[in-house]
Amino acid sequence: MTFSTLALVIALGLCGPLLAVRRSWHVPVILGELVAGILFGTTGFGILHASDPLFTFLADMGFALVMFVAGTHVPVRDPAVRSALGQGAARAVLVGLLAAAAGFGIARWFDTGHGAVYAVLMASSSAALVLPITDALGLGGKPLLALTAQVAIADTACVIALPLVIDPANAGRAAVGAAAVAAAAVVLFLVLRRSELSGARRRMHRLSEDRGFALELRVSLAILFALCALATQTHVSIMLAGFAAGLAVAGIGEPRRVARQLFAINDGFLGPLFFVWLGARLDLREFGAHPRLILLGLALGLGTILLHLATRVTGQPFAYGTLAAAQIGVPIAAVTIGSELHVLLPGEGSALMLGALCTIAAAAFAAGRIAARAA
Repeated sequence: MTFSTLALVIALGLCGPLLAVRRSWHVPVILGELVAGILFGTTGFGILHASDPLFTFLADMGFALVMFVAGTHVPVRDPAVRSALGQGAARAVLVGLLAAAAGFGIARWFDTGHGAVYAVLMASSSAALVLPITDALGLGGKPLLALTAQVAIADTACVIALPLVIDPANAGRAAVGAAAVAAAAVVLFLVLRRSELSGARRRMHRLSEDRGFALELRVSLAILFALCALATQTHVSIMLAGFAAGLAVAGIGEPRRVARQLFAINDGFLGPLFFVWLGARLDLREFGAHPRLILLGLALGLGTILLHLATRVTGQPFAYGTLAAAQIGVPIAAVTIGSELHVLLPGEGSALMLGALCTIAAAAFAAGRIAARAA
């Protein structure tokens, strides 16, 4: 990878904000970044080579940081959300049970053998995608609290479950690795809470702000990449490491200054680089050789939406159920991990992303309807 390639990747990342500039469309920034990567990668002009080792390593850093930020979006400290955990958990379990049946049914229909993977994908939600939408809409009340709890539970459970189901032959090893990463995250949370209660964190914050040392940012990144190192050593995806580190930080409350700094690194550099890399890695031409996989993507996307709409029987409005169906982190992780382990069929990764894009489009439509009713 050269500086000219890096400049091109960063420039292509601007396609995300350009496509998402109209608030009324509720289009996530990552969509433009993915499309740009597709156009300049394997599917399109072939200028970007996702197999480049340095490009891949930078993308892995971006993936870890994206999942870290997603973990910090989970409102684990909000007492109002905790009061809605019962209803949110019930809806997440309902969707999960339906997803298990639907996932194995779709896998049998398309003869892929990945029923467990599809079940996890269809049961998942994305806190990093849903919560910014609800904040932008200014939603509140009990329906939002239940939705937030549901999304947080589904997101966390599916992030943990995905490494276990995507490679069943090594599920035992993955479980041990996941337990090691989870234990490290718990220790991290305890250390961070101790530093918060003792005032050490506040003293470090004042020193860092007065002297311009950016100590909290440096510590946050060191912790994140240390957990990633543990994950790679124990044969677990860095997805879990990033998400666990984010949950630990969310548990004690992320300082606003650090949040802004991480936003700059993630949304301004490593995040767009990762999504452009991911788009460059996808080969949509495989749909031509395997057109049935287009139907697989549509079945996964539409099936996910329908499963989440089933929560209407518990009193959840259709629009909120559609928002809960929005997913991005888990499908991206499935494509990334599945490609690295070579367990996905040719074109299957593109099908998984197509399914995720269907849920994002539906969530954008639902958000528009909610905004129109509130106007």
